[in-house]
Amino acid sequence: MRALTVRLLSLLAALGVGVAGCGDAGPPLSQGTTTLSPSPGPSSGPSSAPSPDATPATSSPPGTSPPPSAPPSSAQAEPGPAETLVGGRYQPLWPFSSPREVAAWQREYRASGHQPWHLDARLTAVAFSRDFLGFSGIDRAVKTVTDGPHARVHVGFRSDDASRPMVAAVVHLMRYGSGEDAPWEVVGTDDTTLSLTKPAYGAAVRSPVTVGGRVTGVDESIRVQVRHPGSEAPVGERCCLSAGGEDAPWSARVTFTGRQGRTLTIVASTGGHIAEVERFAVTGVTAPS
Repeated sequence: MRALTVRLLSLLAALGVGVAGCGDAGPPLSQGTTTLSPSPGPSSGPSSAPSPDATPATSSPPGTSPPPSAPPSSAQAEPGPAETLVGGRYQPLWPFSSPREVAAWQREYRASGHQPWHLDARLTAVAFSRDFLGFSGIDRAVKTVTDGPHARVHVGFRSDDASRPMVAAVVHLMRYGSGEDAPWEVVGTDDTTLSLTKPAYGAAVRSPVTVGGRVTGVDESIRVQVRHPGSEAPVGERCCLSAGGEDAPWSARVTFTGRQGRTLTIVASTGGHIAEVERFAVTGVTAPS
């Protein structure tokens, strides 16, 4: 068991320092670890984002109530998948689903400072992992790398078996919309020792869907979920798939229900050695109309 733990720690450490990103990454914005406390209750509003050098942050994390939607109008059609893309190519996974939602939040932010955490990539990445995906143990941003409108936040957890926080995933975010107050939007993850390559990113899928990728590890137990904004529970789930080896393939078939024409997040996670969730990977797909 000790050998297994040491091997897993080395994998997680490698994930934290050797990430293969999409394009060249700029210099780290902050090397410090930002720790977030448990989510406030439903009646609590989000607090201000911590300063970039806060280690750890003492403020509460953002609440994750859905972003404000624009007022309904019979003259406005629901944006289609192509119109909702971030930067013209990336799927909007969370917290916004369309430019209309972004614009509605910007109006409220400019008027009253509503939910300022949308302007902090670290808070957004941790809230995505912990609150949207339900990985309560993922409570900190270990490192953040920015490159223009892109940010890659290494999210993770503290383990008693390691001297430093372990990285569970590298969350890729982009600025969504226009203006200096364009909020951060999660668009995917940069995968290494646990990857999710099927279905292809941005693919239109129907239920059931075959999900797969590759994994390096021993005695892994992969859980697959399908999620979409506005639903606290997964709209599809498969648990659990035994896997392991060196860059070994894994595959599972998942049945789901989802609103047509909207982006869905498929997430694969594994753990159980030193934490409930030790690694995860996500991809974005659409449910065709």
